Amino acid sequence: MITLPSHLQVHDDRFRALTHPMSRLDRIAEGFTWTEGPVWFGDRDALLFSDIPSRRIMMWSETTGVTLYRAESGFNNGNTRDRQGRLVGCRHGARDVVRTEHDGTLTVLASDFNGKRLNSPNDVVVSSDGAVWFTDPTYGIISDFEGYRSDPEQPSRNVYRLSPEGVLSVVVDDFAQPNGLCFSPDESLLYIAESGSSHDDSVAPVIRQFAVEGGTLTDKGVFATLDAGLPDGMRCDVQGNLWSSAADGVHCFAPDGTLLGKILVPELVSNLCFGGPDGRRMFITATSSVYRVFVDVPGAEPWTRGRLC
Repeated sequence: MITLPSHLQVHDDRFRALTHPMSRLDRIAEGFTWTEGPVWFGDRDALLFSDIPSRRIMMWSETTGVTLYRAESGFNNGNTRDRQGRLVGCRHGARDVVRTEHDGTLTVLASDFNGKRLNSPNDVVVSSDGAVWFTDPTYGIISDFEGYRSDPEQPSRNVYRLSPEGVLSVVVDDFAQPNGLCFSPDESLLYIAESGSSHDDSVAPVIRQFAVEGGTLTDKGVFATLDAGLPDGMRCDVQGNLWSSAADGVHCFAPDGTLLGKILVPELVSNLCFGGPDGRRMFITATSSVYRVFVDVPGAEPWTRGRLC
């Protein structure tokens, strides 16, 4: 049997078909404070990612290396790309979800609910119908490190859906701290990370799964429990495997929740995305650095690598 490199840890033989023995873990950017929100832009052959405490969004490409994309990001955290090729991000400072239009102007999509400010939107996905789904924990208002210290105005840490018509609704309200989220490839399931163990040891570091029916979610229970740290950002590949951030790297789970393997990373991982021309390069934001590793399966978001704008 071919031996995989040391940064690939096999827990189930199915993991071998998702990786490659020639794969390297490369640090492609370093020197940041806390990296987050990686998203691939195929039309630029570039990765965008947040450096939250430094209040900036950075860009990396193979040809130009690291450059500044946005100097004042408002403590931007999670990012995604919609089907029209626009950047959608979560800002802790303004406590809102904002979209960057093709001309560079910003459109605030959501900033309050029931007349009260949101906590600090954290991660965001856009479904194929144009609805925007995002998590709203309190990480951006519990200190001045990733936002501005403030008391929460919402009675719970919610997951929201902004309909294509602009109606904001709560779809889940029983998380301690909802964090990363992503759809299964067919959008029949929404996975949501529970990261409340960051401040409460009684909260299990789990990923929950919900059946999606239009704008309604039905709780299907715990999908997986992490054995190292807590779950944060995550993405699915085209086969429906879920790749989640963790304390020791990226954990890969089969659609049935079985841990298949890990990509070990020497820093605490916050998030990840698939990119590159074929969608088989995984980009990993981890504490002060960004890493890249080849995986032998493409991500389930082909519109991020298409030339849309």
